[in-house]
Amino acid sequence: MNRLDTEGHNAILETAVSRGAGGGGDALSLAGKRFHFIGAGGIGMSGLAQLMMKHQAIVTGSDQMPSEVVTALCSRGADIRIGHCEENLDSRIEAAVISAAISEDNPELRLARRRGVPVYKYAQMLGMLMDRYEGIAVSGTHGKSTTSGWLVHCLRQCGAEPNFIIGAVINQLGSSFGIGESKYFVAEACEYDRSFLNLRPKIGCILNIEQDHLDYYRDEDEIIEAFAEFAGGIKADGVLIANGQDANTAKALAMLGSEHQCLTFGLEKSCDFYADNIVFEDDLYAFDVYNEGRSLGRTRISLPGEHNILNALAVIAMAAGAGFEPGSILDFLPGFTGMDRRLMLKGRFGGITVLDDYAHHPTEIRASLAAIRRRYQPERLWCIFQPHQYSRTRFLLDDFAESFKFADITIVPEIYFVRDSETAKQEVNAQVLVERIRASGSEALFIGDFPGICEHLKGNVSLGDLVVTMGAGDIWKVADEYLQWLGRDSSESISAG
Repeated sequence: MNRLDTEGHNAILETAVSRGAGGGGDALSLAGKRFHFIGAGGIGMSGLAQLMMKHQAIVTGSDQMPSEVVTALCSRGADIRIGHCEENLDSRIEAAVISAAISEDNPELRLARRRGVPVYKYAQMLGMLMDRYEGIAVSGTHGKSTTSGWLVHCLRQCGAEPNFIIGAVINQLGSSFGIGESKYFVAEACEYDRSFLNLRPKIGCILNIEQDHLDYYRDEDEIIEAFAEFAGGIKADGVLIANGQDANTAKALAMLGSEHQCLTFGLEKSCDFYADNIVFEDDLYAFDVYNEGRSLGRTRISLPGEHNILNALAVIAMAAGAGFEPGSILDFLPGFTGMDRRLMLKGRFGGITVLDDYAHHPTEIRASLAAIRRRYQPERLWCIFQPHQYSRTRFLLDDFAESFKFADITIVPEIYFVRDSETAKQEVNAQVLVERIRASGSEALFIGDFPGICEHLKGNVSLGDLVVTMGAGDIWKVADEYLQWLGRDSSESISAG
């Protein structure tokens, strides 16, 4: 076990982040304090920066590329520069905050270290802020953003106004972060770089555990150990909410001592919270919810896919752990319409449906495609999948190859490059993935660039077809461009198949 030590990183909070009078949930005193965010354009980093700005902190920073996120930060008063250089670092800053993507050779980071400026990773600063609240941290290989956003929605419907930072925009709120008046702080707990070990929540959740980030972890066993360590860091008076039917989660739970309170959720009656009498009606799922054999009532969800039944149960269990009546949460579950880039309906034009989805792991791809096929029942399902990281593609190549069974046609562009070494780029490419998909019995083709993909879609997609762009990179641009064409130029170009 090697839980990250945040006690040694509290100097900045002693000088720059002080508590107001009163108990948990009081406003943080950040007024006038200066923080420099390196990699400010990331959705988590930008949410943290804006949360601190709401408390009157002065935020400067930089990012490699311009973006809507950077523009939004600047419009709210931050001074964010494009490109990384020493000139961006104001001599008056009191701490630097870096994203996980920032390397030690970053010129701003090097200068901050030379000056003796305290440097904090995003997760360290997030953890120190969460300590001032009753933290609710949602971990898992899949479903963190959806489940976190769903919980925020339900808590707000209950009258609580939680603080939150999530890795995607909640569609109904138009934001990935929020500041509330309650004592609750909801955040995603990411396992990459063992970031989640910086969090010591009152309520911790494990949705599932699978192989991922194998560029960082040695193997699956080491991933399970990290999740066990995250669970072990939940505060003594807190509770762990865990998937009661996930084999790897069970292994993590077995590593914990008996002093840890745990509530499980799942589809099996052995779980503390479980669903039964599940039916698919009006294109969505409805089911009964039970707590330790006691019926809480019947509910339905507006998000497609069986996996979202499990996410809904996790929301109910976390709300119960936070002291809310679990039965009341059932009334609020159907009102949640989802997260940005999570099975997101982009539009329907000319008898063609276009979706966008963040799935970038084989399990997520299978679940998303199955949900799409069942809900929309298209004539043909076109999946435009952009692999995310060369290392992930190589480590999980066979699993990826088998994950497109529910698609009729899969188009793969070049792999999205992030955090990879040049060596990793030499070991696999998109053409290799396409060949493996074909070998597994599915139709697939490689089209290297986005304009080429759009041209292929224009000439080959027919009435009744569905196109989904999928991946954690910038593949959504294909959906946007294709939709523009559908609405603008397609009226005489689409065949009936």
